[in-house]
Amino acid sequence: MSDSVELSTVDLRILRLLQNDARISNKDLAAEVGVAPSTCLDRVNRLRELGVIIGQRAEVDAAKLGRPLEALLFVQVRPHRRALVDSFVEHLLALPEVRAVYHLTGPDDFLAHVATASATELQRLVLDELTARDEVARVHTNLVFQHWSGGPLLPPG
Repeated sequence: MSDSVELSTVDLRILRLLQNDARISNKDLAAEVGVAPSTCLDRVNRLRELGVIIGQRAEVDAAKLGRPLEALLFVQVRPHRRALVDSFVEHLLALPEVRAVYHLTGPDDFLAHVATASATELQRLVLDELTARDEVARVHTNLVFQHWSGGPLLPPG
């Protein structure tokens, strides 16, 4: 089963431009893709209604907010059951250090991307917020030296 939707070349150009600059004005966006501003606005609204565009956000530099140490925490929980998974994810997302959470297959159940003020704070986070929980069987921590983001996400082909 596929949730994909049919997108025109104009829709794809709109998506590419919005992913690179979500603050572009509708007038400038319409000019870039070669349609009238009203048509452009209708297409953007349609993409929102279809769930293709799911939001806009500001990208923030964690280091400039006093959280220069980023890490990836690979977490194994036991038992791996729905009720436990849901409450564990809620716990993680409530922590201010957590930037993203992924539910995985393989030896680890979760990957949490975190940003902390220091190694001491990272240690506190792991010991007090993760391994102190009964369901957490193991945490493997990798520090992030640097990261790069990919380009706009468009359909295959």
